[in-house]
Amino acid sequence: MAIQIGEAAPQFKLVSSDLKEVSLADFAGKKVVLHFFPMAFTGVCTTQLCTMRDSFGYYEGLNAQILGISVDSPFTLAKFKEEQKYQFPLLSDFNKEVSTAYGAIYNEFVFGLKGVSKRAAFVIDEQQQVIYAEVLENAGDLPDFNAIAEKVK
Repeated sequence: MAIQIGEAAPQFKLVSSDLKEVSLADFAGKKVVLHFFPMAFTGVCTTQLCTMRDSFGYYEGLNAQILGISVDSPFTLAKFKEEQKYQFPLLSDFNKEVSTAYGAIYNEFVFGLKGVSKRAAFVIDEQQQVIYAEVLENAGDLPDFNAIAEKVK
């Protein structure tokens, strides 16, 4: 079951592409935009994160933190981040706990791969409540970036 608007955001600590531990609590007092994506280096995932990269200034200007999360290893994410020049942390949910907590996980994905993050977007407010939640069943679809930008404002 996906997390709903109005609920407290599930807390987490994950290892980033820089091999540092990042927790949601680190960002209390600012808005957080969480982007879950199935896999690094795939077309739609790249589009999803590049859209956030290209509008990074807008979010930074609103004091909002963007975080990308997938079940890829931190090492894969580091390469993906470097190649695409993302200015925000990519976090490894290798153990699938956070994707599961947010209800953004496929039991089975393409090629019989199990436990892959669904494409999803959440906006969390300064008090760490969920104010926007979108979990996409079809990995080919993209989140509603305008709705996300609107919520952050």
